[in-house]
Amino acid sequence: MVFEALKKGLAKLGKDNSGDDEYIEIDIGKEEKESKVFVRPFVLKKFEDVNDILNTLREGYTIAIIDIKPLKSKDLIELKRAISKIKKTVEALNGSIGGFGENIVMATPQFAKIHKGIAPTESKEPKKEFL
Repeated sequence: MVFEALKKGLAKLGKDNSGDDEYIEIDIGKEEKESKVFVRPFVLKKFEDVNDILNTLREGYTIAIIDIKPLKSKDLIELKRAISKIKKTVEALNGSIGGFGENIVMATPQFAKIHKGIAPTESKEPKKEFL
């Protein structure tokens, strides 16, 4: 945007050599930034992998989907420490954290919230079969 206005203005100056003092007005405020949100998968194999997840969340543009199965199968205490650390950071960032199934945790920055409703369950009524 800005460069095109500058290019057009310079082209006019190159063609018009009448000696008039002309200037080019550039409005920088109209330039729009394209904001992008990234959804990034992580695998939590050891406690130290938490640091990469936290640094990415602090940037504020990434939704982290974390597979906790490898650490869960190795050491439950380390897993609890890692999840606790992620949870504290997400809360400090006014984000959201939630589990999906047994092996997936999702952490989001401030702009995204995780719906924590009750999952639908099967009805206790006997199923009716139609012939």
